[in-house]
Amino acid sequence: MANITLKGNAIQTLGNIPAVGTTAPDFSMVAPDLSKKNLSDYKGSKLVLNIFPSIDTGTCATSVRVFNKSAASLENTKVVCVSRDLPFAQARFCGAEGIDNVEMLSDFANGSFGQDYELEISNGPLANLHSRVVIVLDENGTILYSEQVPEIVDEPNYENALKALQ
Repeated sequence: MANITLKGNAIQTLGNIPAVGTTAPDFSMVAPDLSKKNLSDYKGSKLVLNIFPSIDTGTCATSVRVFNKSAASLENTKVVCVSRDLPFAQARFCGAEGIDNVEMLSDFANGSFGQDYELEISNGPLANLHSRVVIVLDENGTILYSEQVPEIVDEPNYENALKALQ
């Protein structure tokens, strides 16, 4: 399990996030239109997975805004934001914020994404939600960059994540 903190208080995740150089585990999640999306739907494009506990928190919302702005200029790259929020909440946020360069996917149904990527928080007040993680994949699903933010209220290292795409 990975040890992270929430406002300085220790919490743990199920395990360790997938390592750079490995193939990303497949996933099936729900898009805001309630369709299913799998990792294979993104084959041939680079992929930035921006993963967080809930769109309704300041840091999570900021990460979506930052990646939305960056995504407009990324070549052959899709940015997917992942949380356990309901697809309706994700759509509401994107509509209200004018977010249109990133995709939102929900792991609300069974949490299998968070479990398979071992980033689900296992204890504390955010138990069963996702920890803050960024994973960058190449066109074939190989992990180029992975970061689990040690303090969940902190933002990820956007610059390093985007550099991995070059």
